[in-house]
Amino acid sequence: MIPAPQIHPLGSYLKANHFKPGQRWISSAEPEAGLGIIIQSQNRRVEVSFPAIGETRVYAVDNAPLNRIQYREGDSIHTNDGERLKVLELTEEAGRIFYLCETQSGGKTIVDELDLDSFVHFNTPLDKLYSGQLDSPSRYRLRRQTLEYQRQLHQIRTPGLLGARAQLLPHQFYIASEVAARHAPRVLLADEVGLGKTIEAGLILHQQLVTGRVSRVLIVVPESLIHQWLVEMLRRFNLMFSILDEKNCRNSREGEWLPGKTSQDRPDNPFERAQLVLCSLSFLVANPERQQQAHEAGWDVMVVDEAHHLHWEDGRPSEEYQCIETLAAEIPGLILLTATPEQLGLEGHFARLKLLDPARYSSLENFRREESSYHQVRQLVEDLLAHNALDSLRSDTRLLSQLNAYLGDAVTRKLREDLDAAPDHQQIVEEVVQSLVDRHGTGRVLFRNTREGVAGFPRRQLNRYPLSTPQKLAEAQSLPLEHRLRPEQMLGEDWLNEDPRVGWLAGWLPGLRDSDGKADKVLIICASADTASELESYLSLRRGIRAAAFHEGMSLVQRDRAAAYFADDEEFAQVLICSEIGSEGRNFQFVRHLVLFDLPLNPDLLEQRIGRLDRIGQQHDIQIHVPHYDSGAQKFLLDWYQDGLNAFERVCPIGGPVFDHLKEELLAVLAGDCTGAADLLVKARKLAGDMLVDLQRGRDRLLELSSCNSRRAQDIIQAVREAENPQALADYMENVFDQFGVEHSHHSADALVLHPGDHMQCESFPGLPEDGMTITYQRDKALGREDMHFLSWEHPMVTGVMDMILSGDFGNVNFCTLKLPPLKQGSLFLEAIFSLHCPAPKSLQLHRFLPLTSRRVVVDATGRDFTAALTVEHFDKLGKKVELTTAQKVIRHARPQLDQMIEHCERLIPLQALAENGESVVDAALKNMEKSLHNEWERLNSLARVNPNIRQQELDYLVEQSHMLREAIASASWRIEALRVAVTL
Repeated sequence: MIPAPQIHPLGSYLKANHFKPGQRWISSAEPEAGLGIIIQSQNRRVEVSFPAIGETRVYAVDNAPLNRIQYREGDSIHTNDGERLKVLELTEEAGRIFYLCETQSGGKTIVDELDLDSFVHFNTPLDKLYSGQLDSPSRYRLRRQTLEYQRQLHQIRTPGLLGARAQLLPHQFYIASEVAARHAPRVLLADEVGLGKTIEAGLILHQQLVTGRVSRVLIVVPESLIHQWLVEMLRRFNLMFSILDEKNCRNSREGEWLPGKTSQDRPDNPFERAQLVLCSLSFLVANPERQQQAHEAGWDVMVVDEAHHLHWEDGRPSEEYQCIETLAAEIPGLILLTATPEQLGLEGHFARLKLLDPARYSSLENFRREESSYHQVRQLVEDLLAHNALDSLRSDTRLLSQLNAYLGDAVTRKLREDLDAAPDHQQIVEEVVQSLVDRHGTGRVLFRNTREGVAGFPRRQLNRYPLSTPQKLAEAQSLPLEHRLRPEQMLGEDWLNEDPRVGWLAGWLPGLRDSDGKADKVLIICASADTASELESYLSLRRGIRAAAFHEGMSLVQRDRAAAYFADDEEFAQVLICSEIGSEGRNFQFVRHLVLFDLPLNPDLLEQRIGRLDRIGQQHDIQIHVPHYDSGAQKFLLDWYQDGLNAFERVCPIGGPVFDHLKEELLAVLAGDCTGAADLLVKARKLAGDMLVDLQRGRDRLLELSSCNSRRAQDIIQAVREAENPQALADYMENVFDQFGVEHSHHSADALVLHPGDHMQCESFPGLPEDGMTITYQRDKALGREDMHFLSWEHPMVTGVMDMILSGDFGNVNFCTLKLPPLKQGSLFLEAIFSLHCPAPKSLQLHRFLPLTSRRVVVDATGRDFTAALTVEHFDKLGKKVELTTAQKVIRHARPQLDQMIEHCERLIPLQALAENGESVVDAALKNMEKSLHNEWERLNSLARVNPNIRQQELDYLVEQSHMLREAIASASWRIEALRVAVTL
């Protein structure tokens, strides 16, 4: 290690004549000011210039916080001209130091200390120790604690999955863990409605961003979903996406795009100004220039929502499909979100897979043949999942023969041995099924979970409230359909008094109570913001019912406040009235009553509305309340959904196709032609039944099994729960807030309010806005209160604080006294904490094999090892703070001893840094890495022989990673992380 410069702390023995013009001193109060230059010393005042900050300070000689800088032989120094020199010897003339130095070319030169670089900072532990820049015991403990927590985070099995504001649902976290661990994943997420495809995509992105696998992400969605995706990514994953549309592009600094300009004249690419970009598909399709800019911007992964809208026919792809196809050809990672594959038809399903891997899925005819060949494998899986599978495996030679054909002799031979050794072991069957899943079908690129396979959903019950049709509406002729379904538009300004739905609502709500007698919460959804706003005013001001509105005319902050008012457990709104956006993004599973003030024409919108309550985690049956007129369009639309589609009491995956097929007849009845109403309901019921049968018949059991391995999924959830430790995080962050001057006060149970303090210890605190924020460490609390930030170990505030502490000199030097009777009074001890430094790209995820490693060594002045005898607890409990000038004086006098003690620590650290088996930490990490990556390569290579969905790029990536990791680990070296000097009393 390079020795630190000789630094003399200023003691009381120094007088004014010790300061000479041109000398170099450093301020222990402002170490960031760099090297100061003495200007003059007179009248017991010393004036010092600090060129690094362009300021001058005047101190009283008796208590000036100044320390003399003197480099030693062998030190490297930098001059004002930027030249680096090696000190050979030094002399002093008239109080100034002159260094004889060796140049990089081998020559010699003399450097006046006045010509030293003023921007030098002493922030290593040795520099700070010898310059008398000592930290408080609490800061030292916080640094050591941060090291330990970061080490623990590097060792968790689920990196990137802790920080999401999401329920710990096994199928979602399984998909995220499975996909995010791949290099440049290209997958299709096709879960049924309500199972959380958006959350799965967000978990994958979050994990890949946190672990450094990706840094640039493009999300392309329908225009209507821009706001929903923006809010979901920010609220759930703390990912701040920039929305790009034509207005944002032209309001930026890029200037006008003029075709014909050369590449040098071309303006800035707006897609290159942010790492995370969100835009609509229609924006790209309508603007070829913007599409080209997106193509040239360079992305690591692209997410495309509603991919089933990318229409494709063999030889006739739509513009939307071609746009995504062009981008997907250049972007390594691709995540498509779509409806269930069966709804797309085989041709549509092929088109989506073709986007993922055009080489693998190049021909529709080949795909048809391949799909038909999977029928036997699916049937084989069904046989294995039957209740008598173990008996069949022992006695049915046909079943074993089929398994042998698909899995080979070695697997079936092992299966026979296992059956003989453990005749009742169900795990045997599960392993065989998993082998089939791994080797066949599209399971590696396609994930689809169904409600049937995911437990935890509530029941749904419809409650109808027929009301008299207003006379004004009954007498009206040729009304638009929109007015028939939403009559408030034609009833006039007094509609609140004339519409019987309003009267029913005002009379029904006060009597709604839960089991404790408290007002039961109700979510009301209607189509328009105007209706929601007027209903809220009516109920609040004229009926005295606590209500809040939630619609697109409100700002994000206003919506958050309304949702928080509704979610609060004490002073809460009984009613939240949402416009249609209330059925997008926000979840209210703490509510069981849903009032549909009107019904949407689109079945998917109806399901989205109900889906705000129909979530996993809902503790009650969902009560759906529909007030409607007893005749006309409202009544028939309700009949259509209930008697035709059965869309209220169960999820209706075939609602869209049935609507498309019978749309003209439905619109005719709603317009007033009731002659075919009864027949239409019969026809809808039969068509819906047939489609559901086809869906069930077309279920791909291989696909469903590969989409969620229940055993592994539960292991992932358990690992997340174990790693969360919210109480430890709360204690740690409370200490952080205290040390950095962040004001924190109680908000409510498990929640705090944070504000920047008047005496902050840093210019800006990571993730803390100027107007403050409300936080909670509890996942359940955060799920119900989206106005609160969910602080986890992976929240940007927490990771930012850890980086700020460990990347700087915060708390890395301390001096204390120890009173411990067995130790001789006046003894000097040095505690040194070393960390293994190994610079490597974040994308290598080096911590998988070589996590943040630190070792602690304690020695006395003779070099004896006291590491085991003097524990951390001894120092923390018995160590007492020492007055700064006294500590500086002791360090100055003990400098020769401390130099030797540091050398003793460096000689001891190789012995401390051994793994459990006696190997060095570095050698153990190399072996672990090579074994792990080799096993993974062997597994994928073996699967690639039978499953063409394993891409060669994945195998090549593992080889490349192995080479890069080997070089990085081999370059690891120990460095001093923190020092603590103790003197016994």
